[in-house]
Amino acid sequence: MRLYCSPASPFVRMVMVALHETGLIGQVEIVTASGTAINPGTLPVSQNPAGKIPTLERPDGPALYDSRVISRYLDSLAGGTLYPNEPGLWEALTLEATAHGMTEAAVLMVYEGRCREPEERSEKWVEAQWLKVARSLDALEARWISHLSGPPGAAQIATGCALGYLDYRHSDRAWRNGRPALARWEAEFSARPSMQATAPAS
Repeated sequence: MRLYCSPASPFVRMVMVALHETGLIGQVEIVTASGTAINPGTLPVSQNPAGKIPTLERPDGPALYDSRVISRYLDSLAGGTLYPNEPGLWEALTLEATAHGMTEAAVLMVYEGRCREPEERSEKWVEAQWLKVARSLDALEARWISHLSGPPGAAQIATGCALGYLDYRHSDRAWRNGRPALARWEAEFSARPSMQATAPAS
């Protein structure tokens, strides 16, 4: 298998952590890719029409893309270690979606400064994205802490990588303030070898 990725991408990190946790990391060739919607650069546009990463080429079918799709594929290869069976499946998928929504908003905040000219940038739009992040953080603190406990699955991986990205790109926002349970969980989860091995360079 061949994984197109960028070390700074939180969505790529979700897949990389899953590869480490499932023991599949040795079966994947890592191909570094970079670019933006304005300038695709070396992004895998032939394999993924949206040109996004992560994209996973596999030997038995077309390339897979979107980190959640790739995680489900890795789960099937690993014998079902990343997602629970029903009835807990739906909560796990919703928690995973919450982490992804938070991450998408945080990434869009970065793109606003990186891809737009200064006169085109909207601080109001940036703050609207942060409100999505803040609401997600509050939901994790109030509603999802008990679901984050237990063996590391896709939902926990997505949440850990989302919080790691906030530290990496938005440390000035101090997301831990007022969320002690989530901060404690993140401190423990971020110490896992899979998270340490995939942490973006500062």
